[in-house]
Amino acid sequence: MSGSAADPRDLALVRGLVEIPSVSRSESAAVAWLVARMAERGFRARIDEVGNAVGEIGDGPRHVVLLGHIDTVPGEIPVRVEGNELVGRGAVDAKGPLAAFVAAASVPVPGLRVTVVGAVEEESPTSRGARHWATLPAPDWCVIGEPSGWDGVTVAYKGRLLLSLELTRAARHGAAPGATCAEEALALWTRIRAAAVSHAQGPRSSDQLDCRLEGMRAGDSDGLTERSLLRIGYRLPPGTATDLILAEVRALAASHEGEATTQVLPLGAEEPTRTPRTSALASAFVRSVAAAGGKAMFKEKSGTSDMNILAPAWGCPMVAYGPGDARYDHTPMERLDLADYERGIRVLRGVLRRAALPAS
Repeated sequence: MSGSAADPRDLALVRGLVEIPSVSRSESAAVAWLVARMAERGFRARIDEVGNAVGEIGDGPRHVVLLGHIDTVPGEIPVRVEGNELVGRGAVDAKGPLAAFVAAASVPVPGLRVTVVGAVEEESPTSRGARHWATLPAPDWCVIGEPSGWDGVTVAYKGRLLLSLELTRAARHGAAPGATCAEEALALWTRIRAAAVSHAQGPRSSDQLDCRLEGMRAGDSDGLTERSLLRIGYRLPPGTATDLILAEVRALAASHEGEATTQVLPLGAEEPTRTPRTSALASAFVRSVAAAGGKAMFKEKSGTSDMNILAPAWGCPMVAYGPGDARYDHTPMERLDLADYERGIRVLRGVLRRAALPAS
């Protein structure tokens, strides 16, 4: 891994973590490996009740949680270094940010206790790892590990609502007149999509309500009953609650004029979240990015993260941060610039030093 100024141990950490497959809900091997590596670095390391990798280092009155997710989406990508980029599934989303957390926190700061969490199931609707930590006492600051670029700081995420919509009706001959069960489903989807478009749309993508048909099974029949199933996903801007959209879809389904009966089932939901750009934590990132030779850029993202879960639960200063280009998320060309990884570690160390200072 020549070509980067990062510590060889830190490079071995991120590559080793990426080399261990950890598709969501199958993270145990990567969790055990990361716990062992954190223990070697002096962390008080363990696997918690729900399977997260947890490492704590340092002592003091101030407490910072660095929580990144250790799971990935499916799709095997051969792990290798091309030029100065680490290629592999999870290199960007989000093992690069998680490894940077561990590397940065490996140098204890007097007066500061740091907890690094490699959370499981972030890429699943369950988000089990973050939901467990949301039940625990809030730290003074929290940083969520997601790719923002080494000089980027994410302060807002859209919400997410995932629905299953089933249409069921008595089976009939294929030559019978009228719409098929599949056509009824598509007609209802058209109304749902039109209702989403009718919501006020802001000028930025982060202000817009997105509605997509993520999957469809149409015309299943056992000879007695026909079924069609729609999987509908929403991305909700701050200010739009998931309950509002769920009620809208249920009303549209209830007023469906076809022969089929309908059932709407929510599969997962996270509310939109936005945190202040003026918090002490955000200011610490601005100063640390400047000290590393950059100018911090605040970002608002159209996806979701564990910040959607932890920000409302904890109410402490919180941002998302991590090296990596988010355009590579979930793609066959996922890759992490190792120079940015090294800069990200330096920025995080600067933030941790500032976290130990008395609150002004």
